Amino acid sequence: MEISSVKTPDMYRGLRDKFLFSNDLNSIYILLALYDIEENISSIYPKYMSKNDIKRKIKFVLVNRDDCETIASNLSEIIHEDINRLELCFYLEGYKHGYTNKKWTNILENKALELYNMEDIYRKIHLFHFSTSDKSISGIKKRCKGEIDHREKRERYIESLVYTFTNKIIKKKIIELDNYINKQLIIDFEYDDIHISEEKHYLDEEEIDKVYISIVNVLIKKMKIIYKEAFWYAVNDKVLGMYS
Repeated sequence: MEISSVKTPDMYRGLRDKFLFSNDLNSIYILLALYDIEENISSIYPKYMSKNDIKRKIKFVLVNRDDCETIASNLSEIIHEDINRLELCFYLEGYKHGYTNKKWTNILENKALELYNMEDIYRKIHLFHFSTSDKSISGIKKRCKGEIDHREKRERYIESLVYTFTNKIIKKKIIELDNYINKQLIIDFEYDDIHISEEKHYLDEEEIDKVYISIVNVLIKKMKIIYKEAFWYAVNDKVLGMYS
């Protein structure tokens, strides 16, 4: 059976989920290979940007605890690789959808041909990937992102996947946080007795909910940004590829 005959949305989704929920590295390599075969997508440059914001948010919601810094630092590190997988998945999704979007490719190509001749476009490494000074380009980018936001409000695709991921992968690590943290010994001197114990970092149910919700909110915001940026880069790459 030819590989093109088995490429379906379910196949892509299955590979994505195996990587996302089972940390199966082979799945992401296969997915990247299929993207490259099908759409010549090779400019995949995700920016891992959520860890520090998550750490700050955890410290904020646990500000009344003496160990809020320890919990925030350790928990953000514990879930770091999980969050990186999520960011990569949304970057890939945004990039693929942008690369295959004819509407915004045509709009950007027309604008490029207004501003440059074909030879100029051919020589360019970047088109409008990082352009913010030209108001007309900024306007196109704003409308492009606005359309994605409008679709997300209707379909809730990004929010739904983030909720599913955090519920299946992240929440358990919040609940079992104390098991992941390297313990320090606490020595108490009381008259002639010395008591040695391990420090504990348990969260009660209310704290677990607060930390969980704060992480979900950060991730939803960041994944929307990542998806939209990847979409925009992909549209630019598509136009450049048409003249290379």
